[in-house]
Order: sequence, then structure tokens, then C-alpha cells
Amino acid sequence: MSNWQLPEGIDELTGDQAITFEQRRRDLLDLYQSWGYEVVVPPMIEFSETLVLNSTSIDEKTFKFLDSVSGKMLGVHSDITPQIARIDSKRVKSERVERYCYINAILQTKADDFYASRSPIQAGAELYGYKGIDADIEVIVLMLSSLELLNIKNITLSLGNTAIFNALCASANLESKEIAELRDIFRRKSLPDLESFLYNTKIKEADKFTSLISLDGNEKVLEKANGIFKSIPAIIDAINDLDKLNDFFKDKNIDLMFDLGEVKAYEYHDGVVFAAYSDKFSKAISQGGRYDALSKSFDSNREATGFSFDLKFLIQQQENSINQSKVLNAPNIDNPDFIEFINDLRAKGHIIKTDLNGSTKVDFIHENGKWRLKK
Repeated sequence: MSNWQLPEGIDELTGDQAITFEQRRRDLLDLYQSWGYEVVVPPMIEFSETLVLNSTSIDEKTFKFLDSVSGKMLGVHSDITPQIARIDSKRVKSERVERYCYINAILQTKADDFYASRSPIQAGAELYGYKGIDADIEVIVLMLSSLELLNIKNITLSLGNTAIFNALCASANLESKEIAELRDIFRRKSLPDLESFLYNTKIKEADKFTSLISLDGNEKVLEKANGIFKSIPAIIDAINDLDKLNDFFKDKNIDLMFDLGEVKAYEYHDGVVFAAYSDKFSKAISQGGRYDALSKSFDSNREATGFSFDLKFLIQQQENSINQSKVLNAPNIDNPDFIEFINDLRAKGHIIKTDLNGSTKVDFIHENGKWRLKK
């Protein structure tokens, strides 16, 4: 194996892609800060128990190793959201609303899908301390603004609510093992596996699970769901939240769809969830949702909602959109006037390399006692 070869699923950005990434990173952080979101930089490594919490899906993606200093297991972060929950729980002792944003590299033992990287650069924003639907609206609008900044068009916004699945499981009095199996079936949208599961377990509300897994489409599915789940008040409340989101976004020149059987890969989501799709991408390009219960792992009780996306993936999939300036070649001379001249040009945005090899192909000329660019 060549010594320059990278492990499977590990990649890098170089050249124009690296420049584009850095420019977009700055633009995104400026956007988030303009909305009042505080930039945070969580550590790459923490005690594994605070990274994994009670999430099987995060546990499976987290690299772990023994710390020779503390004697405890450490983990490399595979998802930033649990770290934001820890940061907020540590810092905030009141019920005030807090906003956080980040753009950090993460590492995963396995990729989300065949085409994904195991080393994404996760960009996102999280809002803590407000339970109302206005918080979900804010983070969805900010997510859409992020994609607009990245020049991604033709967005379809998918909306769901994991509280529907959770309330149905509670109504059917399912055990945790059964819920985990059902969650995996719903995540894969496997109708045959659901049919087999319901046949073997004989659980209550079987017909409602069969309806829920395929309950997706335009706003008409909300009315249909109200009829199916009218006997379960918690589900009606969850559908009402989706109605409010529909009322807000339906006239915003964006395609809307609803997936009421959406459960998300990470178990910590427990309310409104959302994802953005574009016709030029084969999968969701950004996603998020509510996770009010996550902070309880840190002896806190903070409502939260947020979104994230792999900025590196989006940069890799697009044509370079940063107009690169011509690189100017400067002679390697120790002349105060010339150094002042090129430093002034650099301050104005010009890219200037000093020709250490002494080439005559330079872009500067000295005449009449002054330095100028060649025409």
C-alpha cells in the first residue's frame, strides 16, 4: 500500500476546494453570529460516556480508547449535538434562551451511507431554552439561509414529528427492545419487516403502525393523520405543530412534504424533525430537529432544537464558486519601497508569491523610480 493512501472513508480538501471551504466557513459563521448564535469549539476528545450518553447509534459511530492519564475510556466526537447539550447544561443555570453555532471536524467509525465520509466537517446551530414552535421555525429558516448562502437551489423541505412514533409506542405499551426494533424498521421504511414484526408480536395498535410508516406526502396527510390517530391526544398535539409549520412555510416559495413516520437515525430526537433535499443531491443535505430530553443526561432540563450538515460534502459536490484572483509573481528582492508596494496590494486582496528561484517571469517592473504592475 502506498504511504500516501488514506483510510477508507477518510478524505481531504486541497486547492480550490479548500479555499472555497474556508470562505464558506467564514460566511456561515458570520451569518450565524448575525442571528445571535455564539460560536463554540467543542473538544475533539471527551470521556466516552458524555459523548455517547444513551444513544446506541452514536455509540456505534464513536471511536473509543483508554486514557493513560485518567484510566477512563475516551471517545472522539462523532456528533456535536451531545457536546452542545453538555456545554449548555454546564453554563446556563436559568431558563434564558441561548444560541450556539459551530463548524467542526468529526470522526465516525462508519459512514452514514455508502457515499458518505467518515470524517465529515459538521456545521450547525442549536437553540436552547424555548419549547414553542417559534424556536423550530427559527432554526429551519436559518438552515435554509445556510443552504442559500452555499448557492444550493430547488430545496424541498421535509417535515415530521418523532413524537408521533413515540406516542404510538407508548399507547401500544411496547418494551424498549421492541421500540428499538420498530425504530430501525421505520428508519429503513421496510414494509415487509414491519408486517413480519407485527405478525410475530401481536402488539396493540398494529393497524396504526402500518398506516404511519407510509404516511407521507403533501399537507393532505396531516388531515388524514388526524382521522387515524384521533384517539391519541399526544399525536394530535404533534400533528398540530406540523400544521403550524405548514402555515408558516407554505407561502415561502419552497416545496413542502411531510413524513409522519420519520424517526431519524439518532434516538435523542423527540419532537419536530426536518430535512432539506435538493434535486442535485441523492440524499438529505441538511437535517435536524427537537431533542428536549438530551440535556437530562447532564442533570438539566433544557428544551432544544437545531440542525447540522456536512459542509465538506457540500463543497465537494459543487463546482468551485469562488473566483480566484490571478497569482502575481514578485521578484525576490530586499527593497523597502517594493515590499511596501506588494504588502499594500496584498491588503487589497491580491495574491502575490515571491519567486524564490529567481525567474525573470515576474509581474512587476521598476521604472522612473517607482514600482508598478506590468500591463
